[in-house]
Amino acid sequence: MRPRPDAEFDVTLTDEQLAHYREQGYLSIDRITSDEEVEWLREVYDHLFSNRVGEEEGAYFDLGGRRAHGGKEVLPQVLGPERVFPELRETSHFRNARRLSAALMELPLDDVNGGGHMILKPAGYGGATPWHQDEAFIPTRDRSLIGAWMAMDDASVDNGCLWVVPGSHRQGYMYPLREHDNPEEFDFAPEGYGFDESEEIPVEFETGSVVFFNGYLLHRSRKNRSGTYRRALVNHYCNAWSLLPWDVREGERPANADRRCVVPVAGVDPYAWKGYDPPGDNVWLRTCKANAPADAAE
Repeated sequence: MRPRPDAEFDVTLTDEQLAHYREQGYLSIDRITSDEEVEWLREVYDHLFSNRVGEEEGAYFDLGGRRAHGGKEVLPQVLGPERVFPELRETSHFRNARRLSAALMELPLDDVNGGGHMILKPAGYGGATPWHQDEAFIPTRDRSLIGAWMAMDDASVDNGCLWVVPGSHRQGYMYPLREHDNPEEFDFAPEGYGFDESEEIPVEFETGSVVFFNGYLLHRSRKNRSGTYRRALVNHYCNAWSLLPWDVREGERPANADRRCVVPVAGVDPYAWKGYDPPGDNVWLRTCKANAPADAAE
């Protein structure tokens, strides 16, 4: 791989943009990094996702010592890519994403923790995530969670861009989850329900653009119906002072459970003395009918 570009790319938010995020729960920014850095990030992508092994046996990806088996259409995710490539933390994208997230959370930059993952959605793949709120899966005690979803390819309705329900974050209500009956479109994750789906809108944007969204905002994506990949680089940030009760273990209470699989991205982590939980497997398969064995899909 070629060296990371050194060009700086600074972005600031207007009062109108801050107001839009507070009211609607999401905000699209045209670009937070340079064309050169986008190309470098794509090279990182290619490096992580090109380690194919044993294709004749149906084993497609081998990252972190784990082989992912299944059909040819898979949706792998690389969790914590900044742990594999520390240089990612020095990119204009990473710096701007954490700085703008802090501004949208109305927090000092020194009070931000975060972590990222890379998503690859192949052409024709139907393993998108149904309606959900990120706080249901990355809970913060103070509702500070924010996602920064960067398009590594133009994101459109055709290739499975994000869909959101504007303003659905404002009440701070966690919608209930249930199993869905649409395996052709979505993966195994449960879907949120109890709201008016007719209010959804697509969020389409070009390569290098980013959409920031509140952890309580209802959102989903659909099947990639185009003929090419749809790649995304996603970072999540939260208040460094917030506990992260992913699960409650023996001897803990919901009020003090804290699963710290995070990366400090600015300032001093007040809970650094606890240490950090190791990330899970580097590769995940988003199971759905599209990549299930033939006998299981019937």
